[in-house]
Amino acid sequence: MAQDFESEGKRISNSSTTIHTADSDDAVVGLRFANILTTTATLDVFINDAGDSTDRYIIKGVSVPASSSIELVQGGSKIILQSGDVLKAQAGTANAFDCWLSRVDTIST
Repeated sequence: MAQDFESEGKRISNSSTTIHTADSDDAVVGLRFANILTTTATLDVFINDAGDSTDRYIIKGVSVPASSSIELVQGGSKIILQSGDVLKAQAGTANAFDCWLSRVDTIST
């Protein structure tokens, strides 16, 4: 079965921003955040676990210098999202980050 690769971008602000809601078992294969400000900004990235509605942090309070980026999924690693899981991010400053997500939609079994 062929895999369905998808990508999407979001602007991350200082309120919880949904990046992606899994509608099947999905694999995150790339997750990059670029600080688009002229000052250092902080970033939280987490998954709201559909199984128990709990936020599970991938990173919390990481400082990203101005005009720099951070790659959270790279080098062949993956984060699996099960149906209903919600990938979210929140910056310490309004409109601080651009996010780019690359994923495999509906992992074949």
